[in-house]
Amino acid sequence: MGPPISKEVQLVSFHTVSKGYWGECGQRGGYFEMTNLPPQTVDEIYKVASISLSPNVPGQIFMGLMVNPPKPGDMSYLKFVTESKGILESLRRRAQIMTDGFNSCRNVVCNFTEGAMYSFPQIRLPPKAIEDAKKAGKVPDVFYCLKLLEATGISTVPGSGFGQKEGVFHLRTTILPAEEDMPAIMASFKKFNDEFMEQYEDYRGYSRM
Repeated sequence: MGPPISKEVQLVSFHTVSKGYWGECGQRGGYFEMTNLPPQTVDEIYKVASISLSPNVPGQIFMGLMVNPPKPGDMSYLKFVTESKGILESLRRRAQIMTDGFNSCRNVVCNFTEGAMYSFPQIRLPPKAIEDAKKAGKVPDVFYCLKLLEATGISTVPGSGFGQKEGVFHLRTTILPAEEDMPAIMASFKKFNDEFMEQYEDYRGYSRM
């Protein structure tokens, strides 16, 4: 955008290696750019940044490659394009496997993952499960995620940690496991979920999805 917006709007732009296909949540590195912020504010931010630990070397290398990737004519360009395309296509396939897997489960609904490496399925917990969670002193989705971890070894993050509508429950999980492992992971999740729902659904008018 040109003036006056480009001259007046205060903007902080940021990007990280770890949240893209370059680092796949393993490598750590990032940057942010400050536009139209007061010099005093910029000075304070630099001061805070300067007391942090030194950034790791691999992260800096990844960061440099991300903002300045191989270009047409470079020796590694064709290999870079081929590998990048392969990674992105695999991520899309994994996202589809996970989305289809969640949507095949009882009382679970999930949108297709686009532009991220996480799925956020909604888990429609039966009232009896919510009651048992409260008796155990747990938030209902925390209760569900802990049961999932104990039964399958699948580690997820309860949606309550991100904020969600009252009475609606989610979990967050990643699409990053190896593609060949995804069918088995989703089969394990489905087995747990359907047994969980069978255990906690009752006769008091609770409708299944």
